[in-house]
Amino acid sequence: MMVGWGGNNGSTLTASILANKQGISWETRKGPQSANYYGSLMMASTVKLGVDAQLKDVYVPFNEVVPMAHPNDVVIGGWDISSLSIGDAMRRAQVLPVDLQRRVYDELAQLKPLPSVYYPDFIAANQEDRADNLIGGTKQEQLDHLRKDIREFKQANGLDRVIVMWTANTERYADIAAGVNDTADNLLQSIANGHAEVSPSTLFAVASILEGAPFVNGSPQNTLVPGVIDLAERERSFVGGDDFKSGQTKIKSVLAEFLVNAGIKPLAITSYNHLGNNDGYNLSAPAQFRSKEISKSSVVDDMVGANNLLYKKNEHPDHTIVIKYVPSVGDSKRALDEYVSEIFMGGLNTISIYNTCEDSLLASPLIIDLFMMTELMTRVTYRSGDDAEWRPFHSVLSILSYMLKAPVVPPNTPVVNALAKQRMAMENIMRAFVGLAPNNEMLLEHKAFH
Repeated sequence: MMVGWGGNNGSTLTASILANKQGISWETRKGPQSANYYGSLMMASTVKLGVDAQLKDVYVPFNEVVPMAHPNDVVIGGWDISSLSIGDAMRRAQVLPVDLQRRVYDELAQLKPLPSVYYPDFIAANQEDRADNLIGGTKQEQLDHLRKDIREFKQANGLDRVIVMWTANTERYADIAAGVNDTADNLLQSIANGHAEVSPSTLFAVASILEGAPFVNGSPQNTLVPGVIDLAERERSFVGGDDFKSGQTKIKSVLAEFLVNAGIKPLAITSYNHLGNNDGYNLSAPAQFRSKEISKSSVVDDMVGANNLLYKKNEHPDHTIVIKYVPSVGDSKRALDEYVSEIFMGGLNTISIYNTCEDSLLASPLIIDLFMMTELMTRVTYRSGDDAEWRPFHSVLSILSYMLKAPVVPPNTPVVNALAKQRMAMENIMRAFVGLAPNNEMLLEHKAFH
């Protein structure tokens, strides 16, 4: 179930899964195009399993290392503050080719989002015109309504598991205050009291946790306040976040790691992007932009902290982020990055990147990956040593970090932003599930005499 189902990501993902499920092809300027799952780590990449008798590498699809749910088997539903059908939302988004839209519209037009929660203080004022599909009442009544929605969706569709994904607008940051959202009990009491600092996304997270449904935050705001994490731990439910990592930040997490590991010292990283979709429209408001700025800014921290030969304590590169709303470019976001680094003997090296990102076509496969990995983790338990009890993994799913800009991790554990390390962790954990040793690239068999 997606919060913001009628947005660009939700409508694009729903149409794309339908096209894949039905094997739909459509006409383009270059000829027929078939549906695929390109851009999904789980559905379109491989993992090294080992070597064969001739010492050649053997690769398998990522989703075949362990049994995983297939996106074609997913039942999709959700909420939106706009009452448009998913078919009309797809047309409004202007992401998918027109011929594909024609082929899936009739079926998508039958899908209507459930009413959602709207607090004008948390998202940009320019979103008010969309808000015609709302849950009324107090915050406690809204929480009860959302819980009922999750239960009924699960029962009506005969589902084993419901996973809730926030893919709605970026909210402003909520204030973290003692006695308000710092513990599970305080947060629940704040909802009962209708406290102003309980955001819509936090309300959805609490509803999901109380219904045993994992919740993943795909936007940059601080949905997973301490009280949410405390509640998830208490209920043995799962949460993950924050903010889909699709284009500019994903490249940054690769390039910054490369530079620092090569002994090159980034001095300044300047990131600019402009886009014209509703995400950009919402981010044109200062409070919502600040949430995005925070999530994008932290991506190089662990790489810088790992090299005390280049950086003194508390030293960081200058890191500037700019986002502008330009309606005419639509979903085709332009991202420009400049990296200025100190090299040998005081020299300077400048790398400039221009990246055209089809925003929703990059983000939608991440939702698939997040769903597949989250669903898998609901089925995994472990025990160690002589323990008789089998335990689930920690409630905060840091294994999802590869897909997220600002990974939320269990309390007092390190945050890893380097993309290669994030993928390696996910790959090796899945190998452990089937009794395989962690992968490494020593290749001693090729470096020693035989």
